[in-house]
Amino acid sequence: MINMARKKETEEISETSEESEDVLEDIKISELENAPVSENFKIEDISGIGAATIKKLRDAGYTDAMGIATSNPTTLAEICEMGEPTAAKIIQAVRSKLKMDFVTGMDFLEKMKNVKKITTSSKALDALIGGGVESQAITEAYGAYGSGKSQLAFQLAVNVQLPEDQGGLNGMVVWVDTEATFRPSRIIQLAKAKGLDPEKTLQNIKVARAFSADHQVLLVERIPELFAKGFNIKLVIIDSLTSIFRSEYVGRGTLAERQQKLNKHIHDLQRLADRYNIAIYVTNQVMSRPDIFFGDPTAAVGGHILGHASTYRLYLRHSKGEKRVARLVDSPSMPEGEAAFNITEDGLSDIES
Repeated sequence: MINMARKKETEEISETSEESEDVLEDIKISELENAPVSENFKIEDISGIGAATIKKLRDAGYTDAMGIATSNPTTLAEICEMGEPTAAKIIQAVRSKLKMDFVTGMDFLEKMKNVKKITTSSKALDALIGGGVESQAITEAYGAYGSGKSQLAFQLAVNVQLPEDQGGLNGMVVWVDTEATFRPSRIIQLAKAKGLDPEKTLQNIKVARAFSADHQVLLVERIPELFAKGFNIKLVIIDSLTSIFRSEYVGRGTLAERQQKLNKHIHDLQRLADRYNIAIYVTNQVMSRPDIFFGDPTAAVGGHILGHASTYRLYLRHSKGEKRVARLVDSPSMPEGEAAFNITEDGLSDIES
């Protein structure tokens, strides 16, 4: 019995070794490194990758070389059934062909010229965040219920479909709904106010309801499939980012696991923003801190992980009537400040003096 078990184990190891050798023969790192440097470098341009591997990559949502470059070795190794060291070499080689190494400040300035902005319909709010909601970045808005987080999401979902000269990007929207807050009727109101066709506006919004944290993560991971199908996505909205995580991971004992999963989730969103030059807008819930005796005890859920990952952080609060106040809490380039705006039936607007 022992000899048979050892024989079976030896055969399994042999089969695994043969599979690894096949993969290594299929993916020739030396050929990949000698491929021509190009910003339009594609998977098919990698002469060392065979049809079987390309199919596995495409089935997993890796439709371009940038997807490989922004992946991590563990994930790529699992998908392509190869060794992690081989996956790491492939990623590094592809990155070198996409000019993802060190560049000068002037080169980076040229890259930043590709960044686009989506207007919020409030000049004061646009000015606060540097001209609008930015592509290649994550904009987070947190605040109590009724503070205008979802209303800003509705407005952005309509505005992104406007022409660029009107503050839009002529693009489509992906909306991940975790709190059952998406309302087509509100989109119709805002579309009419902007002179857009309501039905066409709704057609340009891809909505998915998330029912668990894992489902929410999966929906984000499947967004590249929409790009592969030719959808001109320019904005991804998650309303709200932390709601399900907060309800599923209860108690201090689950805090570490929740933060790890949330950390990966938010970095997946940032990779999407960089890979496709799209804007990410997420809403976030708040909690009250009883240890704060002076000042505003309101704090955003998600802790330091979400705080560091968000490019722009807005704290929204309700004022009198239709008035809302936005405070810029964090930004890489803009100073802290506040802006007041109205939310009416026609959407966001500036407060008349």
